Amino acid sequence: MCRFSPLGLCLAVSLLSVPALAETVVPLKGQSSQQVQLDINDCHNVANSASTAPPVTGGRVRGAAVGAAAGAVGAQVRGNQHDEVYDRVDDDVKQEYRQNRAKETAAAGAVVGGSRQRQERREQRRTSESTNASAYTSCLQGRGYQVSP
Repeated sequence: MCRFSPLGLCLAVSLLSVPALAETVVPLKGQSSQQVQLDINDCHNVANSASTAPPVTGGRVRGAAVGAAAGAVGAQVRGNQHDEVYDRVDDDVKQEYRQNRAKETAAAGAVVGGSRQRQERREQRRTSESTNASAYTSCLQGRGYQVSP
């Protein structure tokens, strides 16, 4: 019959139970394999609850709003640069021109806003993963384990 030493058993259990983190957990206070497993699970829960940041939303809408405002202002500025012609144009035509420019730049703003939102989400995910790993390691070290990458 094959027998494992308590330390070898703890290492095997910790390696099998934490494949995503790929870390070695070594008990320093003689914890049993059941206690190691309980501590690992508890520390996973602590780490996962430590980083519950709200998701980044509204990037496209904000981008479209900024783009629409910029387009309308830009149209007005361009019109003011050509006062002699712009003053002879009907107010309805001026309004339609500003609205068309606002629509065009709103579409561009939505694209830019969506891109920024995706970038912020990626950054938030990286930060969250780093925070989780740090919280997990700190939790286990506080309970008397050595955690090695």
